Amino acid sequence: MIFIAGVQPKTRRIEETARTCPSCGSPQAFLKRIDHYLSVFFVPIIPIRRGTPMLSCENCGAAVTEADQAVGAEELQGVRRCRHCGRILDQDFAFCPYCGTGTE
Repeated sequence: MIFIAGVQPKTRRIEETARTCPSCGSPQAFLKRIDHYLSVFFVPIIPIRRGTPMLSCENCGAAVTEADQAVGAEELQGVRRCRHCGRILDQDFAFCPYCGTGTE
């Protein structure tokens, strides 16, 4: 008899209301959580560990935890971000080194 079991992650959307993404500014960020389940034959059966809630953007793919958001506004003043991919850029960059989009 063959028995296939393991632990697999499952992403759950906690809130259905979209929020504004702190990285790209798009209103496509949702509060999600990644839970881990014991699965038998690839079917999740028993929840093992509950994940930390995070804000996940469906536009740019950024994932920000609530702790990161609390740090956000005060400490990130003066930081430039790419308007396309949302990554942090040095002040002297004219183009984003990650996606190639112009910063101006």
